[in-house]
Amino acid sequence: MYEIVKNYRANDALRRSFNSLAEKTFGLNFENWYQNGFWGDNYNPYSVVIDGQVVANVSVNRTDLVMDGARRQLLQLGTVMTDERYRNRGYIRAIMQQIDQDHPNADGVYLFANDSVVEFYPKFGFRKSHEYEYSKAVCAAGECRMEQIIMDSPENWALLTRAMEENQFCDSCHMADNPGLIFFYVSQFMQDCAYYCKDLDAWVVAEREDDTMLIHNIFAKVPIELDDVISAFGAGINRVTLGFTPADTAGWTKKRIGQDDCTFFVKGRAFDDFEGKALRIPSLSHA
Repeated sequence: MYEIVKNYRANDALRRSFNSLAEKTFGLNFENWYQNGFWGDNYNPYSVVIDGQVVANVSVNRTDLVMDGARRQLLQLGTVMTDERYRNRGYIRAIMQQIDQDHPNADGVYLFANDSVVEFYPKFGFRKSHEYEYSKAVCAAGECRMEQIIMDSPENWALLTRAMEENQFCDSCHMADNPGLIFFYVSQFMQDCAYYCKDLDAWVVAEREDDTMLIHNIFAKVPIELDDVISAFGAGINRVTLGFTPADTAGWTKKRIGQDDCTFFVKGRAFDDFEGKALRIPSLSHA
């Protein structure tokens, strides 16, 4: 017999088993995230447990989004995995049914699926949708006013956390009250991607490669202009892509996001006009 277990992050044995399956399946391990205090209530694995071992899982991520000023209660499903010895037994289906029972009032649910399972999720009411990405050529000049902050210490984590809490930067679709998910990235494999500009009093999470830059997030205590943030990086940046939907899309080139082996599935009223408004799930909200 099996049971579906949830809310077990403080259970060392089950957490180790979950991490072992995640590492074997995806090359991911959540232990540092947990030990650093970032694994909170917003991330909840639903796991099939047999003889004390996690053999299948779907994680529920509470990722509320503020979309055009209105907060929507959203759930993202991720870390979908089954140990190869236990596949084709209906465990993922059983978990999905349990999640639906536990969250009947969510405004929307979404996930990113690989090509091998695109016929599976429509059985649970999901439909295919699309996100849109915004980019433009820029011609910045002057000195760089951004200080790179290496995110490898509790002190720097606290500074960025405060910036998130006090944020007044405006965009069209951003995640609310889930700093732990952003720290899943910046406290681990994106430690060198945080910047602070003193005169703007703004933090930026961005990846730079040669003359191009992907801006994932901006956190500022007062409303500031996106172009001012870009200018603060100084000369040498010729193209910028956004990991979020700008509040003002004028001057930005819009294109539908397309990734190999990745289909965006949604259900719920929150997504009725998501594609029509050409929005995107913030890039560091992916779990």
